[in-house]
Amino acid sequence: MDAILQYGIYLAILVALAIPLGGYIGRVMNGERVFLSPILGPCERGLYKLLRVDGAEDMGWKKYALSALAFNALGLVLLFLILLFQGVLPWNPQGFDGLSWHLAFNTAVSFVTNTNWQTYSGEVALSNFSQAMGLTVQNFVSAACGIAVLFALIRGFIRKQASGIGSFWVDLTRTMLYILLPICLVASIALVG
Repeated sequence: MDAILQYGIYLAILVALAIPLGGYIGRVMNGERVFLSPILGPCERGLYKLLRVDGAEDMGWKKYALSALAFNALGLVLLFLILLFQGVLPWNPQGFDGLSWHLAFNTAVSFVTNTNWQTYSGEVALSNFSQAMGLTVQNFVSAACGIAVLFALIRGFIRKQASGIGSFWVDLTRTMLYILLPICLVASIALVG
């Protein structure tokens, strides 16, 4: 009986949060002002300026897809190199050697595609640097990429007459700044508490 009550409470909390969180995410991805805009708006604009991204660009599906693929390909290569050469990278107090090329490639593909499949125990095979700067970063940015592509798909269905589906770089930035970072901060405080 306790399990049924627990599942019922969990479902009620999810439904109660779905409506305001869904509305918030929709406003963020449409570029509307939200309560975090005064704080994160300057950061967002600064990132666009630093990375030379046009915040008003409306990409066609081909350019959007190419941008997403290029971003993920770069992430794959960087993570693969981090795992392969972790033995010579900093923050390796355990002195772990780099992973074999096939294990490094398998792990990199897994984390870039957000499946996170591992054939080893991270604590006995990966350095602190590999876990923090490789796997954790890919956990974060691959989720952001998935959310950005989902919104491009939604826009593709909604904007039948429009020529574009938004900007991948804007969607990725907004997802990380306005959605994932606040969730991480709240979850971190909850877990520490």
